[in-house]
Amino acid sequence: MKTEDVRRAYAMPLTNPAYPPGPYRFIDREYVIISYRTDPEALRAVVPEPLEIVEPIVKYEFIRMPDSTGFGDYTETGQVIPVRFAGEEGVYVHSMYLDDDAPIAGGREIWGFPKKLAFPKLAHEGEVIVGTLHYGSVLCATATMGYKHRTLDGSDIAASLAKPNFLVKVIPHVDASPRICELVRYHLEDITVKGAWSGPADLQLFRHVVADVARLPVLEVVSAVHFVADLTLGLGEVVHDYMNQE
Repeated sequence: MKTEDVRRAYAMPLTNPAYPPGPYRFIDREYVIISYRTDPEALRAVVPEPLEIVEPIVKYEFIRMPDSTGFGDYTETGQVIPVRFAGEEGVYVHSMYLDDDAPIAGGREIWGFPKKLAFPKLAHEGEVIVGTLHYGSVLCATATMGYKHRTLDGSDIAASLAKPNFLVKVIPHVDASPRICELVRYHLEDITVKGAWSGPADLQLFRHVVADVARLPVLEVVSAVHFVADLTLGLGEVVHDYMNQE
């Protein structure tokens, strides 16, 4: 293999990448998002500067992705936090747990998504939508929501999805010192909301040493939305370099 061939590589392993090149389109992506009030001190301990906390709210998400270009069929869950950056409102992606290797590798390597392998599930059980997160055999989160109680305006959901998303991309050097440490911004694009609903909901988070979703405790459930959308995951841009703050 020639040097020029190596330099055309976009992912690892070199001769058999874990995921194909993008763009990545998602069809019939199903969300359940429960917004809850949490401990402000706990929130301040996990949101990195220069992001600013808008209010002590966390959005706990379950996402079913049955048709994802290059990534296949998988389920994801995690926490995002409403934030502000340079006067622009968006969300900070704090934690993600999913059951498929390709989006774990691609998400971490390209954007810096904080993804871990686990066993989330989103299911319809009669009049209730049920979301669960297991890490190994241990239950770490349970969400329940009434099914399609009130119809929502899809344009409002699309506008919310179109807001910027922020995350911290960390890649170590071969001596384990930090080599890349960046605040990344990305957007969801070409969004079509096919249906959106609200309803009553409950959320329980349980302590776990590795899947530490309970670090941001549930003090009060504020709202819940359930919707289905098609969208494209756009590529990102670096908006702050922690290794070169000047």
